[in-house]
Amino acid sequence: MDSSALHIRAYDPSSDSDIAAVTAIYGHHVLHGLASFETVPPKKDDMASRFAALTHGDFPVFVAEREGNIIGYAYAGSHNSRYGYRFTVEDSIYVAADAMRGGVGKALLGAVISASRERGYRQMIAVIGGPVAGSVALHRSLGFRMIGEAKEVGYKFDKWLDVAFMQLALQD
Repeated sequence: MDSSALHIRAYDPSSDSDIAAVTAIYGHHVLHGLASFETVPPKKDDMASRFAALTHGDFPVFVAEREGNIIGYAYAGSHNSRYGYRFTVEDSIYVAADAMRGGVGKALLGAVISASRERGYRQMIAVIGGPVAGSVALHRSLGFRMIGEAKEVGYKFDKWLDVAFMQLALQD
């Protein structure tokens, strides 16, 4: 196998290197991007708790590796905690700044979609802050359709931000 090849694998909740890399990738997006409306990067222990809840809930969580380094992660989590929404998940994808636009996000989202289908989820919702055009295009390329936009619901970097909502049917 080519050492520079992209490898998608399940997130390892027992690996300190997994959570350290995930925390660093997300922290960069919190400080510099519009995908998250958080403004203070969470600490490693906070991210570990978030990811423990995902894995304990049997939600799909993946990391992307290249040359032994984690360069992105993605997961599907609960769209809404109310019981009636239990068959609908919401995806999240974050890619390291130096690995963006190289197919990492598409590979990760593809893995999350497949695993969500296998787990019997019916719908996947994408909530895209900004909305970031690259994220919209990524989701569209994998079959998501735009279902709406909420205007000026977030505030970050001294400006009001919109949120786009996209949806993908996971089952026939």
